[in-house]
Parts: sequence; C-alpha cells; structure tokens
Amino acid sequence: MSDVEHSSAQQEARRIMPGRSWTPREEPRQDALGRYLAAVAAAASARSAEEPHPAPGRHVPEPPAREPAPLLVRDVMQVPAVFVPGDMPFLDVAHTLAREQVSAVPVVDADDHVIGVVSESDLLAKAAVTAEPHRHGPVGRLWQHRLYDKSHGDTAATLMTFPPVTVHPVERVADAAWTAARARLKRLPVTDHRGRLVGVVSRSDLLRALIRDDDEIRTEVASLVAQHLLDPRPVQVAVENGVVTLTGRLDKALVPELLAAVRDVDDVVGVIDEIEAD
Repeated sequence: MSDVEHSSAQQEARRIMPGRSWTPREEPRQDALGRYLAAVAAAASARSAEEPHPAPGRHVPEPPAREPAPLLVRDVMQVPAVFVPGDMPFLDVAHTLAREQVSAVPVVDADDHVIGVVSESDLLAKAAVTAEPHRHGPVGRLWQHRLYDKSHGDTAATLMTFPPVTVHPVERVADAAWTAARARLKRLPVTDHRGRLVGVVSRSDLLRALIRDDDEIRTEVASLVAQHLLDPRPVQVAVENGVVTLTGRLDKALVPELLAAVRDVDDVVGVIDEIEAD
C-alpha cells in the first residue's frame, strides 16, 4: 500500500476515533480499525485509478498477468439473512433485534424485495416519543421533522430508514467495505439483481475478510526474506497486530531493500528493524 493510502486511512481513523485515550484492552481494536480503514482506502484508490472503457475501435493493450480472484461478498455474507416483514409491529421488531443480537435488520415486502432497514436508532426514537409524546422549545421544534413524524409509526415499514443501502453478491469485499464506511453502516443487506434479499454482510465480516491474521502475514514475510537472501536463516521474523519485527544479522547493504519489500506486504502496519549489521 502506498504512503498516500496509509496517510488517508490514518486521517480517517483519527477523525472517527473517540477523543478519550485508548485503554490497553482497546489497543488491538484500534489497530484493527486502522488496518480496516487502510484496506478501505486502498479499495477507494483502486476504484479511482480504474481506466474508463475505451472508445470503439481504440486499441486495447494486452492485460497484465492475471492476479488471484478477489474475495466477493457472496464468500463472506451471512445466509440465511435475518429480516422482518413491513407489517411487523414495533415490539416484535424490538424482540427480533434482541433475540438475534443485531443492531439492524432489512425490511422486505411480500416478494422479498428489500424496501428499507429498521435499526435500534429507529426504535429508540419510537420509544422516546412513547415515553414523552410532547416536546417543547428548540429541541421540540427539531423533533417535528422527519424523525419525529417517523417515530409515530407502529410497524417496521413506518419506522424503517429508506431507501436502503445494499450490495450485490458478486461485488468485491473491498468495494462493500468502502460502501459501509462511506454510509457509516454496521450491516448491509445483500440483494440480487432484482433487489431481493439473499444475505447480510456486517462490518465484522468485511474486517475478517480484508485483514489477514499475524500467522499469514508472517508466512508471507518469511517467504519474501527467503527470496531476497541466499541464506535467510540469520533473519528471524515476528508479527504482532500487523507489525513485523526483523531480528538477526545481515549485510548492512541488503537491509534497506529488504525493509522496503516487507513494508509493501498487504496488511503490514509497520516494520521494526532490529537487524544487526555484519
């Protein structure tokens, strides 16, 4: 990943992270969030760099060597998807969210078309209006708008947020992650070409798909070291939360190139150089 992509991801991470300091237990989560955002930034960069379709008759150069097929949404989505019908009453929707331990569910019509998404925030607005139906002053005037009107609904269809943000099964995981990040959504309905619900993908699903664990990163880095060195045994590789530590003894002239190659490995957050020069 380029320095520009890393910088973009770090800026986004700083923007959405809470102002309070991170506790030790939160550090792995902070690191995972940064790696997730870096992957999303890389996907956005790849999208913007894509060539437009050539004009008719224009010479199209030979494509480069085929890369491994990207992971698709259908490979990581949850099936069957939890959903609610549009006529489900408010309390039943609340019970569904609690039972399934999810923050939002798609709302479908009689033909399984996704018509919206009902979330905990929608239900909280309804519960607040039920508890205090009359609000006064500036806050009350603000509540007179769409949120206040919608919160008077009694069914999933009248409480839901619409139009829904959806993704398709054959969409790349990286693109779905970009959609989720841009829309600030925790769960995305997956629909077929007719808009019918076929699954649900969560930010956790996307995170696990985009970020390899430390063992996988270590295996690739060790292979890379073996490619760069005639005898890789003097160099040891350790990985923790995406940070690669290289130790051992090596010719000083070989170190910069090796470090640069390791930094380019996908999902490597940083590289710690503890190699002693021969």
